[in-house]
Amino acid sequence: MESLLNEYYKPILKWAGGKRQLLPVLLKNIPNKFNTYYEPFIGGAALLISLYSLNKINNAVISDTNRDLYNLYRTIREEPQELIDELNNLKFKNSSDDYYKARLLFNSTEDSVRRSAILIYLNRHGYNGLYRVNSNNKFNVPFGKYSNPGMPSPGNIMALSNILQSCTVMNSDFEAAVMNAVRGDFVYFDPPYMPLSKTSYFTGYTHSGFDERDQERLSRTFKELSRKGVYVMESNSSTELIRELYKDFYLIEVDARRNINSVGTKRDAVKELIITNYGVS
Repeated sequence: MESLLNEYYKPILKWAGGKRQLLPVLLKNIPNKFNTYYEPFIGGAALLISLYSLNKINNAVISDTNRDLYNLYRTIREEPQELIDELNNLKFKNSSDDYYKARLLFNSTEDSVRRSAILIYLNRHGYNGLYRVNSNNKFNVPFGKYSNPGMPSPGNIMALSNILQSCTVMNSDFEAAVMNAVRGDFVYFDPPYMPLSKTSYFTGYTHSGFDERDQERLSRTFKELSRKGVYVMESNSSTELIRELYKDFYLIEVDARRNINSVGTKRDAVKELIITNYGVS
């Protein structure tokens, strides 16, 4: 069973801003030993899955303010077979017409399992793995026009369900999600990044967005956790504000490729920061 699960240890979602490309540097900079793992901006869960597959985690607390993301992970944990069955029952193909029919159904259904299944379809077939809502809190990402988008296998879903059995899954603000972290625990923050320019702010991830005041509040939480003896690591943009907010901590600058820009020539490598409150040998 373990070898079968290892084969499927990979994210379910193709998440914009996901950390798969940065996993080597993130894993290189995690604490040597820690107790409970916390990830308040869980997104596609790439680091959680990697840490679990490397036997680095026994228990974790994950959270996201995105209600649909929370619902998806709760469904995978508690009703994986029902989700697999619902995915098998979806009749949507890789076409613009089917995509917009699915999007309309997603914005109107309240059934948690069906909503999770359609979210996976929309994520794999929509533009660049984005999750974006309009002023009416309706999902509005356009069709992605991919030639052959894949869908997660049943084994992939069951493997993630196995991981999530050891996780507390929350739909909370990051402050509430890490409230119970104590000395020796490890928190990884991967917030919506501080924009590199005034025109690049992407706030449609939740209805309320994530602005500069939230970035400042996050830095205060980072410092409070540090005072408690919690190991903290954060990913963010290499901007003047972020460098100022975390000037008393370890800053590691890395190159990362941004894949959200609609203009292909603007998807060049940009500088990002890995911020920690501990040194790595």
